[in-house]
Amino acid sequence: MPVRNILFIMADQLRADCWGAGIGVPGAKIETPHLEALARRGTRFDRAYCPAPICGPSRMGFYTGLYPSTHGATVNQAPLPLGTVTLGDRMRKLGLRTALAGKTHMKADREGMARMGLSDLSDQGVLAAECGFEPFARDDGLHPLDKPPNKGYNAYLRGKGYDGDNPWHDHANSALGPQGEILSGWYLRHADKPARVAPEDSETAWTTDRAMAFIDEQGDAPWCLHLSYIKPHWPYIAPKPYCGLFGPDSVWPAVPTAADPHPVYRAFLDHTESIGFRRDGARERVIPTYLGLIRELDDHIGRLTAFLEERGRLDDTMIAFVSDHGDYLGDYGLGEKQLFHDVSAHIPFFVVHPDLPGGHVSQAPVEGIDLVPTFLDALGGDPHDIQMLDGRPLTPFLRGEAPPAWRMAACCELDYATRQARVALGVAPKRARGWMLRGERWKYVHWLDLPPQLYDMIEDPRELHDLGRDPAHAATVRRMRDLLFDQFADRLTRTSFTAAEVEAETADYTFGGRIKMGVW
Repeated sequence: MPVRNILFIMADQLRADCWGAGIGVPGAKIETPHLEALARRGTRFDRAYCPAPICGPSRMGFYTGLYPSTHGATVNQAPLPLGTVTLGDRMRKLGLRTALAGKTHMKADREGMARMGLSDLSDQGVLAAECGFEPFARDDGLHPLDKPPNKGYNAYLRGKGYDGDNPWHDHANSALGPQGEILSGWYLRHADKPARVAPEDSETAWTTDRAMAFIDEQGDAPWCLHLSYIKPHWPYIAPKPYCGLFGPDSVWPAVPTAADPHPVYRAFLDHTESIGFRRDGARERVIPTYLGLIRELDDHIGRLTAFLEERGRLDDTMIAFVSDHGDYLGDYGLGEKQLFHDVSAHIPFFVVHPDLPGGHVSQAPVEGIDLVPTFLDALGGDPHDIQMLDGRPLTPFLRGEAPPAWRMAACCELDYATRQARVALGVAPKRARGWMLRGERWKYVHWLDLPPQLYDMIEDPRELHDLGRDPAHAATVRRMRDLLFDQFADRLTRTSFTAAEVEAETADYTFGGRIKMGVW
């Protein structure tokens, strides 16, 4: 049956090697049977990379089909410029009600909205402020102590009898101390304690419930839903039975810190999150809970899959599952994400097409920006709209075919202007940028004003030996830099004038056509 609906599922901070179909890290033991079963229905991409290894810029890449340096929201808290065409805009053009259940990490372009007279109370103002999605149930899971966030989820928790000004923080993301005190899940030292919420009331459960409610509400009308889970992103805290499900034997030996780290890498080692993960016992408390949160996610994916099958929606819905980026979890001496090691930039990624046979596994270099053009292609969207994107449709891979021409390497970007590392390095804000290319063998990282990095991913898959400053590999560095330049030269620059409009504008440049100034 042709595709009528789109279900775009995103986990937050899920490493590519921390689910059952992933490559796997030494010593980690986790099974994700429901995700694996869903992946077998479609095509799994084992060399997929996020647009940027940080939430906001990566998500804006997923939502626009554009690289961060094209869409402009290159750091967290940078608004997506008003007027940027998003997935929601494109899906509504095709007649699909397009909504969000979960997180976007999108910041509205309030200055642009004010300039254009757009109010949050208007339909267009809501869409402009919500990245083009109808906010059916938004839950970003951020900044618990500033003001109560996640209004829908907090209202749900209050209705279930959870007390406090911010039950999202005080119950779903905190534990209970021996004296009845609230122990915030934002602190790594409490990660081994159970959250003060019943498993059926957790964020992951609630977000899944809201997604199913939206799908049921549509009946037979076509829809696009972005189901965006906040977990296993921190706070690293899980409800029972997922807290305690994994023990010390699930904690793999940390990938060691480089003996002579690159300057940017060295600067990130001094970040608070990195120091925290290097403290004794931190990984032993966090990693079992991180894996428990992934198991919880998998269980709800199983519940969602059964629901879709019962409703007949597996027959007409394209399903994509990704993560916005990975998580260091103390590997390389680092916490969080942002740099270009695979544990940070490599992501789980599969697509299920209801009308095409599954079971395919691709080693082609694919990127998060490829999803929007894939959705458009599946729905019969205008090819000229697809040409206005940096990403490319994955449709040939879904048919088990190799496209005649595909990129040689996947690209990922980082703007670290707002991070402590930039200040420590004394780099000007506009120069605090880096780009990664991951080819079949080589991973190359280009930094402005700083030495490059180079890894042999065949001989050194754990990325322990940086060859970027090794004179013996200077030729490879130059070759990868040239490939990056070629990729830059091929990027989209004309974002408001389609190829069809260009062809129409130049159609009568023939002898006997209209006379242009300077032609005689």
